[in-house]
Parts: sequence; C-alpha cells; structure tokens
Amino acid sequence: MKFATGSMRLVLGLAVLLASTAYAATKANLHLNDSTTVNGVKLKPGDYKLEWDGTGPDVQVNIMQGKTVLAKAPAKVVDLKSPAVNNAAVVTKNNDGTTALSGARFEGKKFALEIGDNGEGMQAGSSK
Repeated sequence: MKFATGSMRLVLGLAVLLASTAYAATKANLHLNDSTTVNGVKLKPGDYKLEWDGTGPDVQVNIMQGKTVLAKAPAKVVDLKSPAVNNAAVVTKNNDGTTALSGARFEGKKFALEIGDNGEGMQAGSSK
C-alpha cells in the first residue's frame, strides 16, 4: 500500500510540474542604449527584462525592471532565417526625433519579437 501511495504522489507531482511548465513565461534580457518609448511609456537607457507567455504568434510582452512591470505591449513572435548573433533592441525613429521599441532579437535564438502594431515584418539582420 505504501508503494501505491508513493507512486500516486510522484504522478501528482509530475503532473503539477508539467502543468506549471506548460504555462511558464518566456524571459529574455534587453539593453536600451537610449531613451525609448514602448506603447506610450518612456523608458530610460538601461537593462530590462522582457517576459511573455506562449510561443506566439500573438503575445503580450511585459517590460520589467526587477519585478516591476514598466510597460506592456502587444507583440508577435516571428521566426528568423538564422539565429541572432547578439541581443538587440530594434528601434524606430519617429518624426519628432524620439525612438520607439519595435522589436527585440535574442542571441542564439531563431525567433524575435515584433513589438507594437507594426505590420512591416522583421527579417534576420533587420534594424528598421
């Protein structure tokens, strides 16, 4: 009887572990060299953490410092032809001279994020 109870606990433990990893957020680090706007929120130069749920294509990305969410934006997970050679913030220069975060690439990954509602598409090596 003890064996059956121990097996039941193991199975339940594995089920909980698998369920929690199925909904685990994807996280990545990103450095901004300049002040950049994300979905109307101005971010200072510095290091940020990006976090989103799911594999896409449509996701909601949280831009964080520590555990504080500073900005949220819609994003698309897009496939790249080859892995990114480094982490990179992809920015778009606005007519008023400000910059907006339009994407992010991650070293060694064959996917990137298109941030915001732009339909231009991001190719490997794109700097917009």
